[in-house]
Amino acid sequence: MSLNRPPPSSAYTVFGLQTEAEPIAAGLHVVATPIGNLRDISLRALATLSAADLILAEDTRVTRVLLAHYGITTPLWAYHEHNAAEMRPKVMGLLEKGQALALVSDAGTPLVSDPGYKLVEGAIESGFAVTAIPGASAVLTALVVAGLPTDRFFFEGFLPNKSSARQTRLSELAAIPGTLVFFESPHRLQAMLTDAGHILGNRQAAVARELTKFFETVRRGSLSELATLYESEATPKGEIVVLIGPPSAEKASQTDAAVDDLLKVHLEKLSIKDAASVVAQETGIPRKIVYARAIALARNTDAD
Repeated sequence: MSLNRPPPSSAYTVFGLQTEAEPIAAGLHVVATPIGNLRDISLRALATLSAADLILAEDTRVTRVLLAHYGITTPLWAYHEHNAAEMRPKVMGLLEKGQALALVSDAGTPLVSDPGYKLVEGAIESGFAVTAIPGASAVLTALVVAGLPTDRFFFEGFLPNKSSARQTRLSELAAIPGTLVFFESPHRLQAMLTDAGHILGNRQAAVARELTKFFETVRRGSLSELATLYESEATPKGEIVVLIGPPSAEKASQTDAAVDDLLKVHLEKLSIKDAASVVAQETGIPRKIVYARAIALARNTDAD
């Protein structure tokens, strides 16, 4: 027996020990991978990547580093936003043949600010099994170290590039009673923090950078403090998650009262629809929220 034979294609290596992965069921396996530290991967994820017939990777160069680290030789196909429309029919064809495919993003859990949703949707509509292999997530990792409320949170992803559009979107998020979670690029960080302070008020916030990596940093403070801090420093590097605390109950109550007062004034002269539009424009609060309050006010007035 030759001692130089190549390892089996479904093997992976951990701590110098090679393990043969058990076969996995046909279908699409959505696999979470590390967001920085290569040790943040589950044994189940390694076994799935090893046993799959093919791995669909957002960037094959990034995924090859992970696979090489664990001695995994499964073939790779690129699947990203630029080729998704072309690749989906090919992938669906492989699923129809009964193959087991693994979908990964560059880092973390696929479909969270990454391509893959339409592929998963198509697989489900066609009756193929879709299995999640859970693991690392920048959203949850940042949330648990931010020191902000975790009972409710809203993940927005990336805000618009331009300040005006960014402020408009922040206005739409202002009333959400939970911690807001954003991804942000280093060169827009300071401007984003400044805009957030203008629109949301001086809430408590956190900036998490390079999570799980050697230069991991988490800075906490008010939005104004963080904006001033990053204005005085060189542009940071790496992956960034920004978290902003929810509005205080007192502030939310004050906001509701102020909206009601404005609506009462405008409802004396305008229809419910027009009054809601005017107040929404004046306050930056989403129109559907203002419209619902306008209807409630009108009903209470009629009842009186």
